[in-house]
Amino acid sequence: MEAILKIEGLSKHFLLHDQNKLIPSCANVDLSVHAGQLTALIGPTGAGKSSVLKCVYRTYLPSGGRMLYRDGSGHRLDLALASEYQMLQLRHGEIGFVTQFLHCLPRKSALDVVAEPLLARGENREVAQGKARQLLALLNVPERLWAIPPATFSGGEKQRVNLARGLISRPRLLLLDEPTASLDPATTDRVVDLLQAIKREGVAMLAIFHHPDLVRRLADRVTELTLPVAVSDLLETCTS
Repeated sequence: MEAILKIEGLSKHFLLHDQNKLIPSCANVDLSVHAGQLTALIGPTGAGKSSVLKCVYRTYLPSGGRMLYRDGSGHRLDLALASEYQMLQLRHGEIGFVTQFLHCLPRKSALDVVAEPLLARGENREVAQGKARQLLALLNVPERLWAIPPATFSGGEKQRVNLARGLISRPRLLLLDEPTASLDPATTDRVVDLLQAIKREGVAMLAIFHHPDLVRRLADRVTELTLPVAVSDLLETCTS
């Protein structure tokens, strides 16, 4: 089965201009993501797991390597070289990202926050809100909160709204950064069941999980990242 996403030699570093120093984030990452499967990223804090997801979504511009994405028409595109317009089109229709934090307009209700990705695709408002209600109920968000802006919610409630928003549109490729953080065990089990159902629909997923049990329950493939070699160490190696 051909991969929807194939990453080859991906690296990301940051330049501290005031110190003229390079800080490595991830290095030499190779992985593949397939339709109907979940690839889990594991590794210690600082290994660059979130950076990989942000490079794929192009929140970060990679420092090296390739990210070959096969779109819905079967065309291959290196996301590392894609234009801003191409990335906006992919985010709108094919690539979704559930981050650790909910970002939304402060006065928009939870229901509208969740329905917004479908509305942006032109779906009927009543239909979009109906799907949003189903997801909010499934993820144990109390109905009394649906008409309230999530800015006032607890961390766990915000994460449930965040998940509902990310899952409602069923993108071809879904990026998940600690999607069950701040969730209670019962809601986590519901999320696991929902992700399993989405996999059966053919969605490809690249995910970071904190708990090994979630990796065991959900992952079809596992890629382990290691801490990148410090740039200073690389310089010492090159000059020795």
